[in-house]
Amino acid sequence: MMQQLRDYMNFQNFKILCEQKDVPEALNPVFLALWYDYRNNWDVAHSIVQNIPGLEASWVHAYLHRKEGDEANASYWYSRAGKTKPGIDFKEEWEIICRSLLGE
Repeated sequence: MMQQLRDYMNFQNFKILCEQKDVPEALNPVFLALWYDYRNNWDVAHSIVQNIPGLEASWVHAYLHRKEGDEANASYWYSRAGKTKPGIDFKEEWEIICRSLLGE
């Protein structure tokens, strides 16, 4: 499913979707979690991503726990994602995650 999203979505288009009021129906769950996070709904973003297996979801899960301030849990999920916990602001990390998942 992630490959299908990469085939027609780029970062700028995803940002436009994030600005829209209505929940985009065609997004896969990882990007839906990122959409909710962009809209400052951490709880829904976390409830979506915590039930998805795989490296991509683990990376988003790690980011969400870092944003929450739960450093120990964030470290665990970064490790599961094969990533190092970054020392950058959340907006920058959100963009890096999105671009990476979109293959940019």
